[in-house]
Order: sequence, then C-alpha cells, then structure tokens
Amino acid sequence: MANVIPEKVKKLWDEWNLRGSILFSLFLQILLIFCAPTRKRRGNTFVTLIIWSAYLLADWVAAFAVGLIANSQNDMKNKCEMPVQTEDLLALWAPFLLLHLGGPDAITAFSLEDNELWIRHLFGLLIQLIAVGYVILQALPSELWIPTSLMLLAGIIKYAERTRALYLGCLGNFKASMLPPADAGPNYAQLMEEYTSKKIAHVPADIKIEKEFGGGASADYAVRVERLSDLDVVEGGFKYFNIFKGLIVDLMFTFQERKDSRRYFFARNTEDAFKVLEVELNFMYDALYTKMVVVNGNIGYFLRFVCSTCLVASLERFAAHHKQKNGGHPPNQGKMHPFDVYVTYALLIGAICLDSIAVIKLIFSDWTIVLLRYRRAKEFLLKTRKRLTIYRIGSWSKTFGRRWSNSMSQHSLVRYCLKERFKWIDVTVDWFGLKDILDEIQYKEHIKVPKDLKIFICEALKEKAKKAEDSKTAREICSGRGDWVLSQSACQSLIWSVDGEYDEILLLWHIATDLCFYEMPSSTHTDPEVGHQPSKEGSFDNRREFSKFLSDYMLYLLVMRPTMMSAVAGIGQIRFRDTCEEAKKFFRRKDIISGGKFKESSLLSWFKKFSSERKKELMQEKIWEACAALLLIETVVKPIEVKGDRSKSVLFDACILAKELKKLNERKRWKVMSEVWVELLSYAASHCRANTHAQQFSKGGELVTFVWLLMTQLGLGDQFRVEAGHARAKLLVEK
Repeated sequence: MANVIPEKVKKLWDEWNLRGSILFSLFLQILLIFCAPTRKRRGNTFVTLIIWSAYLLADWVAAFAVGLIANSQNDMKNKCEMPVQTEDLLALWAPFLLLHLGGPDAITAFSLEDNELWIRHLFGLLIQLIAVGYVILQALPSELWIPTSLMLLAGIIKYAERTRALYLGCLGNFKASMLPPADAGPNYAQLMEEYTSKKIAHVPADIKIEKEFGGGASADYAVRVERLSDLDVVEGGFKYFNIFKGLIVDLMFTFQERKDSRRYFFARNTEDAFKVLEVELNFMYDALYTKMVVVNGNIGYFLRFVCSTCLVASLERFAAHHKQKNGGHPPNQGKMHPFDVYVTYALLIGAICLDSIAVIKLIFSDWTIVLLRYRRAKEFLLKTRKRLTIYRIGSWSKTFGRRWSNSMSQHSLVRYCLKERFKWIDVTVDWFGLKDILDEIQYKEHIKVPKDLKIFICEALKEKAKKAEDSKTAREICSGRGDWVLSQSACQSLIWSVDGEYDEILLLWHIATDLCFYEMPSSTHTDPEVGHQPSKEGSFDNRREFSKFLSDYMLYLLVMRPTMMSAVAGIGQIRFRDTCEEAKKFFRRKDIISGGKFKESSLLSWFKKFSSERKKELMQEKIWEACAALLLIETVVKPIEVKGDRSKSVLFDACILAKELKKLNERKRWKVMSEVWVELLSYAASHCRANTHAQQFSKGGELVTFVWLLMTQLGLGDQFRVEAGHARAKLLVEK
C-alpha cells in the first residue's frame, strides 16, 4: 500500500514536531500575557477571537508536547539512539510545559464557565505532574538534575496558582467566601423565660425594645460634592468592591451599607463616580478571570519570589553546565543538537522575561496600591504607572490607561431592514449557524459613550434615588418601565405604550424614536444628516441625541445579546423578526427597497462607485424616505383589529406612538423620550441576572453593567433586604 504522506514530510515532522510544539507553546504564552489584558478594554471581536484561540491552544499544545517528550524518550531508548545529553535536555523541557500550563497571571479563565471546571484543572495538574515526573525519572541519573528540579518546582507553583484562582472564581466558592457567620440574633428564648418567671413570681417587669434604624435618606444627598484624586478613586473602588462584590452571586446588603454607599456617591460628580465604578468593576474582573487574588498577599508574594528565584537559578545552572561542557570537550558533546541548546535558552530567557513582566504588572497593579500602608508609596506607584502609560505610542496609550472599552454598540431596526442581503446568502450562513455572527459584523456599529450621556444618566438616577427613602420605594422605582416618567410628565395619553411586555415596549419606543429622529427637515432643522439645528442651550440637541443613542443601544442588547437580556426579553426575538418582516414587506411595496435593484447596488456598485461618505449619505436618504413613508400611513384603526394577534409585529403600533409624540412640542417630546429610555435602561440593568453582568467584564464591559452597579450604589434595586439591625431588648424589673 502506497504511503499517502511522503517520507521527507514524515522525517521532517519526526525531527521538528517536538521543538516546534515547545516554541509554539512559548509563543502562545507571550501572546496571552500581552493580549489578554486588552479584552477588558476593547470590545473588539477580532481581538477576542485571537485571545480565545490562544487560550484554548495553550493548554492543548503544552499537554501535547509533554506526550511527545515521553514518546521520544521511549522510541529512542528502544532504538538505542538516545544521546545522554539529549535525554537530559528533554527532561529539562518537560517542567517548562508545566509552567506554560499554569498560564500567565493576566488570564486564568476565558469565561465564567471555565471557573466551574476547576476540578478538571486540579485533575489535570495531577496527571501532568505524573507525566512530567515520568519523563524526569526516565532521564535519571541526569547532569541537569538541578535546573530540572528547580523548573519543576516553579511549574508546580504556577499550575497550582491557576487551579487555586479557578477555584476561587467559581461562583459557588466565590459566594461561600463572602457569607457572614451564622447569626441567630438576640437570645429570644432566654429573655422570654426570664420575663415569664418574673411574671409568675408577681415581680413587676417590662421589656423595652431599642431598634437600630437606618435613618432617613435626606441626609444622604445633602453633602458637598468633592473631587477625587487618582488615589482616592482606586481606594474608593476597592472599598466598594469589597462591600458589593456579593452582587455577582445575589447576596443581600444591610441598611448601613446602603446608607454609606448613597452618601459617598451623592457626594461625587459624574466623572469621579464613573471612575470609581470602573475601578470597582476592574477588581471584580481580576477576581473572576485572573490570578490577582491568589498572587496578592504574603503567601502569594512568597510563592512568586520562590518561582522567580527558581527560574533565574535554572538559567544560571544550565549556562554553567553548558559552558563547562564546551570548555571540557566531552566525548559525546557533538551528539547534542546545537538547536536544542538554543531552544533551551529561549525557554529559560522567555520564562524569566514573562515572569519579570508579570512581577512589574503586579507591582503597579491597583491591588498592590491599595494594600500598601503609606500614602506616599501609593502615590509614587500611581504617578510612575501614569508616566509609563503616557510614554506608550499612539492609540495604545489611551487603551492601556483605561479599564473598559468606553463604547456602546448600536443597532437600528430601520437600517437593518434597508440593508437587506440576498436570500441565498442568508440561507447558506444560517445553515452553518453563522447568521447571528454575520448580522453582528454587518449591522452593529460602535460609538464612544459621550461624556454628556454619562452625566445625563447619572443625574437621572440620582433624582430617582432621592425619592427612594427606603428599599421598598427603591424596588418600586426600579420596576418602572417608562410609566413613572409619563405619569410625572402629564402624558397620560401615552401610558398604553408602556403597558405591555418589556420587549414590546422597547421595540415600540425604538421605532417611534427613529420616526421622530428622522422627521423631514423643516426651517428649524437644517442639518441634512441628523435633521436638527444646534440649540443655543444644548438641552434639546442633547436629549434628542441621547434618545437615539439609548434606543439603538437597547435594541442591540435585545437582539444581539439575548442571553444577557433573557430575564426581561420575553419573546423579543420573535417580535423583532415579525416586525422586520412586516417592515421589509412595506418597504418593497413602496419601492424603497426592491428585489434586485437595491441589493445589486448595496452589494456590488455600492463598493465600487461610492466613497464611505457617499454610502453614508445614500443610507441616510433611504432612512428618511422609509420613515416618511411609515408616518404617512393612516392608523385610525388599531393594527391588532385588522391583522389579529398571530403576528407579533409592532411596526404600525409604533407609528401610532410616533404620531402621538409629535403632538408634543419638540423640547418636551425629547425630554420625555430621553427619560423613558433611561427608565427602560435602568429596568433592564436591575432585572438582568447578575452573572450575565459578570460575563461582560471580560468583553470590554457594557454601559448597562455600569448602570446596574451605579443603581446599587445609589440604593436602588432589591439587593437591600435588611431594613434594621438587631433590636436591643432590655428586661426592666421594678424594685
């Protein structure tokens, strides 16, 4: 039978598979230590894909290489071809792979689910330790036993650190580590026994109760707004991380914690508040996805010192051994492949460099800063870190200096319906399960979160929080889905639009926002792209833009992040698809899009003839035309009375809402709409499951997650269950 694989290829594979695997494993470690931290700062799909691939390959390649080493030892011993020094080198390489399996400090888990597999990693540690031990024992007696033993110790420490980090990041263990001691409360039985005995003895006795109340809420926001230094931001973030990290696992908080947090955040301006939230979320990210909890502390520092010492000592011992052998010209010196020596030096120097980078990052991390005792030392580290960041080149400087992506994705239903693909493309990608990915690439847009939008959201939430005198009122406020705003704005005629399910409300207001945003230009609307003339006060313009930004962002969450919105989405996916189908059908009938002409333009001539600016203008014109056509439809009869309720489309219900909104004067219209969108955003933030927020830490972060945490800090939500502390009961006996 003829060999399918040529002999030359087989020989090349046999000679280089082990060396290639080891060097590739080192390359993956380098890639991970530099790229892994960027995933919390960039919501870039391509970067995430690279990190995910490297994360999966790193474990597989290292384990594969250990197997190759053991196999090479057996094959060469059976053929009596194994030079002594080559066998020693193979034994030295094996612990390096254990070191690589430990991974860099910057990433232990790619997703939350990886933490749940900590037992598998513990089992993997034992198996790989046995495999590496077998390789080392096969090589005994070895001239390189000292560097091999040192590397083995370093590898065990690294792998154990990773397993420990996964164990602590597992949500069950994460919750268990924060549970307070069991509290039976005051001794009720003993008090009542004494009280009863006094009564039986006819001794005048009474019980006096002194309750520990949380106090009113008015004092929480009657404080002076103060600016924070960089150090104050880090310390504030760490303080509230330790208090509120239990949010991730649905722990409850006391009135003292609520009061303290409210007082602190009411005293902050929006910029400082968001900085503190960034630091707080960054600590949560480190606790769940990195080794930072493990390597910080006395034991962690000691193990890091031992590991670094082992690496440096291994290099020194190997270099001394190699120099001695070269100088002494041993009989079998020529049998050691020179490239193997270079590979060994690459592994040793690479390991030391990676460890040095990890140590430097640890020294300048927020964790080290908050653990230092002296303020001057903390400020010195912060200033030095800031200088190092400034000297980085180009856009990477800005990326390195921030703790989240500071971006929000946008998705528009009208734009989605107008950028229609060929049917055969949809069928093909859907067959491979790639339709959602293609939709995200083609239709999703990114914008930086405007500073004014942050201020608007923060101030709106503070106003709501001022009304939350107690946690019961706070829960009622958080349950609002636009009805609170409409009631307070005297817009009772619009209450019907917020009466349905959450996904229905969101789609209704999204389409209505687009119809109002893209109204035909008039004398007061001169901007051809966005259709408005800048206002001197800025309020009208800002509210209008905020409504559009939040509308597109919330639709993105509903359609492209269904897992995150699953707790509130209902049948959002079905309703979105039905609405899109009705919109496309309507646009085709009005010749806004047609079966062939628009598609050909969008897929062929679109890219050949027009610049990006021209394409943008053409799409804007299509949107203008589509929105105008929708508003021209008479809607005197409700759509459900004509179509029935089988289709879940809300297209023409949104037209009715838009026409109702257009009856308001522009300033009031956009004021109401922007506040409704903040209420819809805060409802989603407080009702999404906590673990779905935690999953976003490693994906660049989401604005809705910041809103979720800010609401908690302001005392909104249902996490505050303890209204008062222990009642202090006294048994008073009259003499």
